[in-house]
Amino acid sequence: MDEQGKTKKRVAVIGGGISGLAAAHRLVELAPEVEIVLFEREGRLGGVLETVHEDGFQVETSADNFITTVPWGVDLCKRLGLADDLIPTNPAYRRTFVVRRGRLHKLPDGFLMMAPTRMWPLAVTPILSPLGKLRAGLEYFIPPRQEDGDESMAGFVRRRLGREVFERLVEPLVSAVYAADMEKLSVLATLPRFRDMERDDGSLIRAMRRQMRARRRSRSESGARYSMFLTLRRGLSSMIDAIGDRLPPGTVRRETAVERLGRGARGWTLTAGDGATEEFDAVIVATPAPEAARLLGPLDAELAGRVGSIQVEGTAIVSAAYERAQIAHRLDGMGVVVPSTERTPILALSFSSQKYAHRAPDGKVLLRAFVGGARCPEMAEMDDDRLVPLVLGELAALLGIRGDPIYRLTSHWPRTMPQYHVGHTGLVERIETAVAQLGRIELAGNAYHGVGIPACIHTGEQAAERVLAALGAATAHHPV
Repeated sequence: MDEQGKTKKRVAVIGGGISGLAAAHRLVELAPEVEIVLFEREGRLGGVLETVHEDGFQVETSADNFITTVPWGVDLCKRLGLADDLIPTNPAYRRTFVVRRGRLHKLPDGFLMMAPTRMWPLAVTPILSPLGKLRAGLEYFIPPRQEDGDESMAGFVRRRLGREVFERLVEPLVSAVYAADMEKLSVLATLPRFRDMERDDGSLIRAMRRQMRARRRSRSESGARYSMFLTLRRGLSSMIDAIGDRLPPGTVRRETAVERLGRGARGWTLTAGDGATEEFDAVIVATPAPEAARLLGPLDAELAGRVGSIQVEGTAIVSAAYERAQIAHRLDGMGVVVPSTERTPILALSFSSQKYAHRAPDGKVLLRAFVGGARCPEMAEMDDDRLVPLVLGELAALLGIRGDPIYRLTSHWPRTMPQYHVGHTGLVERIETAVAQLGRIELAGNAYHGVGIPACIHTGEQAAERVLAALGAATAHHPV
């Protein structure tokens, strides 16, 4: 009970990844009088986010930075007192390479994910044929699609910019983010602003030019403080640690899996792996979609089926360090994306210590190769004895590497990357409608509204705010 003799409200958060931690932290910020219990089946917090400090290298085992075009990651870091630890990418290396016939070519300047802001770099790139360049330029004159329904990323890009731009530029760039099958990936669930641009401006090229002009004016007026991507000086685990330090003692229960979720006198009951059952006024389920579906099954079979229908794939990351002299390539960029037409298992390659110099000692280079996803799903769980030689051989061919790495680390993340297939936005709307009808339960995580760190933070914080609103708990203890 609290100081007034009232029974304290209790909220359970299931899952100690960044979404669950963001939810728990927001609950503490807005309603410190509420008792929170966070259940995490593993022995550590952070989910896929983990920083390894070893042999002078700083290795991120999954995501290694986050985007700043949405505010939620930066805002949380500021509220955690980490603003001074935010580091931008090295401005000397802010370029990306694309593999074409086994060779690295610079991504055309001004090509942003799906559309060019400048036509001349696209006109002179060796990545596209003359016909491919002509077809891309015709996008300016192609009328917009009239139907409002969803479509695949592959269908959208081929329709607007042609087959070559899709296969050689867009597919590798988007695959590096979503690790998905482009024939199934939803435009509306991943990059809806491009559909908005088509509808509002009639052309992606026209829209991108207008937006770039507006952006330049905005920068000249206000000045841009951050680059498009940031990381934390001590690694992304420092954000996880900072949240953990902010939670009241006894909040976190590591190595405690939730086996069953049910109804109770206060609203909800949770049964842990040891058989102990506790009652809570509200619950936030911040687990991967398959686990969320399992927990929801006894409550609403149809809802559980919808959540469980969100397909998940996995990835593996091979981090390898070399002496700079071992690598022939100039490494004058942040990394490489690889089209599926190259028939290589590598989705993308990050020049990790070029992006952020503090990640490797002087004279040494840290690389991270991403494999798996929908392109090669078996690689997410492939034995290291098979995986590592395969990946290192590909790296040697691409970058002209001689000899073995001086350090390496392999991370496996099976069944962690949700696939936003066509119709995903409608599916999530139906899921959230059904969840709202259950009352005092919320879903959070990367399965619903975005796979990046800021989106995961946002889903957790929104879930916390909705739970507090449902409980009628105070929400004025901390500024938004």
